[in-house]
Amino acid sequence: MHDIEPYHRWRDHYIANEDHRSPFFGRVYNEFQFTQKVYNYFIHPQWDSFGSKTLYCKLLFAQYDSQLAVIEMIGEWNDCLYNDIMYFKRKVVEPLIQEGICKFVLLCDNVLSFHGSEDDYYAEWYEECAAEYGWIVFVNTLKHVEEELYDTRLQHYVIFGDRYNDAPWRTLNPNSLCAWIEQRLAGNSLA
Repeated sequence: MHDIEPYHRWRDHYIANEDHRSPFFGRVYNEFQFTQKVYNYFIHPQWDSFGSKTLYCKLLFAQYDSQLAVIEMIGEWNDCLYNDIMYFKRKVVEPLIQEGICKFVLLCDNVLSFHGSEDDYYAEWYEECAAEYGWIVFVNTLKHVEEELYDTRLQHYVIFGDRYNDAPWRTLNPNSLCAWIEQRLAGNSLA
């Protein structure tokens, strides 16, 4: 896992630790020392910690005029044991919402498993975004992750599934990814 880097080709568009409105503003990265782990596996030092023991993220893009944030995730999303959604919501999502973001794209290609619990934080997140005509979309979830998302009833708050699992996001620029998602959202009842 140590060689899975956060996507870096959008750095011409946005760098989170240089954005004073970002929850990761001012963060400094040590490229030579691996300190963060998912269980016993070191991960690349460019991933951002937000308090979870097993889940990390990278804010790849934020555009405040369009109220959009794209966040890449890696690790095990474990609400059952570690309440990861609480940390993610409080440390990453809420600061972005305070800056006007209400459209969230979570790139879940590297979310290896999901263990759900209560849906309260997701419901709260959804209500805060829906008030501004926003949405939360999980892109490229693994099949077993998607099944657990359904078992936890998150489809009432988060948009995910087959229509969003073939996103060629690495070949797109951030605005094209947003257009790709909005095209699919056109017929979705949560959007």
